[in-house]
Amino acid sequence: MTDTPAPSERDGHRARATPQARLSPIWIVPIVAILIGAWLVFDNYRSRGPEITLITDSAEGIEAGNTLIKTRNVEVGRVERVHLSEDLSRAVITARMSPDSDDMLVEDSRFWVVKPRIGREGISGLGTVLSGAYIQLEPGQSEIDAREFEVSDQPPVSPAGAKGLRINLISQLGNAPSVGDPVTFQGLTVGRVEEANFDGTTRRMHHRLFIESPYHDLVTDGTRFWAASGVDLRLDSEGVRVNIDSLEALLGGGVTFGVPEDLPQGRPVEADTTFTLYPDEESARQGTLSRYLEYVLLIEDTVRGLSRGAPVEFRGVRVGTVATVPWQFSAPQPDSRDNFAIPVLIRIEPQRLGVDAESLDLEQWRERFERLFGLGLTASLKSGSLLTGALFVDLNFQRDEAGNAEIDYVAETFAERTVFPTTSSGLAQIEAQVTALLDKLNGLELEPLLAGLDRNLDASEATLEQVNALTESVRSLIEEPGMRELPGNLNATLESLRTTLDGVSPESRAYRDFSTTLAQLERLLRDLQPTARTLRDNPSALLFDRLDTEDPIPRAPTSPQQGSSP
Repeated sequence: MTDTPAPSERDGHRARATPQARLSPIWIVPIVAILIGAWLVFDNYRSRGPEITLITDSAEGIEAGNTLIKTRNVEVGRVERVHLSEDLSRAVITARMSPDSDDMLVEDSRFWVVKPRIGREGISGLGTVLSGAYIQLEPGQSEIDAREFEVSDQPPVSPAGAKGLRINLISQLGNAPSVGDPVTFQGLTVGRVEEANFDGTTRRMHHRLFIESPYHDLVTDGTRFWAASGVDLRLDSEGVRVNIDSLEALLGGGVTFGVPEDLPQGRPVEADTTFTLYPDEESARQGTLSRYLEYVLLIEDTVRGLSRGAPVEFRGVRVGTVATVPWQFSAPQPDSRDNFAIPVLIRIEPQRLGVDAESLDLEQWRERFERLFGLGLTASLKSGSLLTGALFVDLNFQRDEAGNAEIDYVAETFAERTVFPTTSSGLAQIEAQVTALLDKLNGLELEPLLAGLDRNLDASEATLEQVNALTESVRSLIEEPGMRELPGNLNATLESLRTTLDGVSPESRAYRDFSTTLAQLERLLRDLQPTARTLRDNPSALLFDRLDTEDPIPRAPTSPQQGSSP
């Protein structure tokens, strides 16, 4: 038999074993591990940033766990998951942001994908060729938190919170600019096109423009916007005009604006003001002429070369514009006109003469033109450019030599519009003069004239035959041997004459003898001069000795015996 311990001993051993099991160090390790794990979980949860959802049309270049979110090239988050939306139309990106990014996640914050791009502004995003694409965050200025954002495939045109002015434009589809196109003022880039949307209901384009500060002060209620095509080439009645904008506008177009010369500068506008985008500068300027008078020209000449927008001028000053060519062609014409006149609608725009639209009285201007019609004011088509052949409407007074109006104005209407008196254009007048000249030529009796012309031609032919015969005679005379020797004989004669003249030169003997003889003859003449004078005065000197003696008195001869008395 074995000895069984007493109950008191078993109880003592059990009492000694129980305190030893509770103090075993084996349990310290798992407890510490659990505490450290709990701390790590709490610290990780406390250090985690907010989770955001990014929605984009395409997740090209985005990788879960690799694609970073940056702002100012500083990492502020990482993409954790990329999946499709429930309707499979878009990509949904889940990203974890850094703990200190709460202030950046507001409703106007913007996200876009940065990757290599080649555009009108150059090459960008080359740094992502090796590192891969990343998502750029631009913090907004709002105070409302947000956790879901749209991701754009293109970078924003203007930074969030930038000072400036945002306005709206409405345009036709044909001249619509694209997002990112420049907005220029006299060639200086002052803004960008931020949005461009097409409204299928109105069939118009809606644009949103951002004008940077301080250039936003240039936009007033008198400002007009038009599309900048880079190169504006026009061939019209004013000739050839070429306008070159900036190089960026030349490559991709854009929008430009300004205040027309005939309008005041106006007052600054508020944000989100809507303007109309015109296709060109001339259309924008035409859009400011809101008040005008409409007249109809009934043109009986050709309207080839006359187009919509052609100027209406009075002695070189533009006063209006051609609105439509032709206009209401099928409408009945006045009884005083035939049915072959071509109607042209024109607009007389007093604002072009510096008249303010608010103070413009159209009725007063209509009465003024009616008085001018009575004074002979008429319209005609004239060529504005020989290069393009474009026509314009010229207004002037038609008067006769006495100073009276050539037409008697009678008010006429066409399709409820007043008919503007017209005259034939310069080309039509030339054509009429040529026609009249041809009629006169047709009325001339040409048979006597042609008969006389035939006789003159016969006489001319006879004269030509005589001239030909004379020419042959002269040719025969020249070809005779004697005529050929004539130059030699003439040279010999000239040589003999030269020898003869040498013999009578001052150094020759004959010349000296001749001089001596002349000297003797001169002395002889001097000696004969007294005798000649004496004979001239008293021709009887040849018979009597003296010229001054008295006439002799005849006496009887004296005898010797008779003496003289004592």
